[in-house]
Amino acid sequence: MATDFTLEERTAVFGENVLKTLKTIPSNTFTKPLISQLIRSATSVGANYCEANGASSKKDFRNKIHICKKEAQETKHWLRMLSAVIDDDIQKENLRTLWQEAQELTLIFGKITGTMNNKKSK
Repeated sequence: MATDFTLEERTAVFGENVLKTLKTIPSNTFTKPLISQLIRSATSVGANYCEANGASSKKDFRNKIHICKKEAQETKHWLRMLSAVIDDDIQKENLRTLWQEAQELTLIFGKITGTMNNKKSK
């Protein structure tokens, strides 16, 4: 494991942990569409953060970070919905842990955009 745990690494690990957890959940009429949505939104957080790091302007960076926040928020929603349709307590706890990380990422990205907006208005 890298000793320099950057936000880029954190978002990548988050996506990987979501994928690993989803692989353990049986697919059925309820879980299949939720799993698909989760794969897209959870992995999009890190992908958009990578794009933000390569942004061509401060405005582009701020927009990509805002997308990261939105994807993290969406991921929280899908985690909650998936938790509502599964019965396994261990899997529910794993989803709660992922939800908490998505919440922390939401707050981090919100702080970044808030700080940039404050600097912009000064």
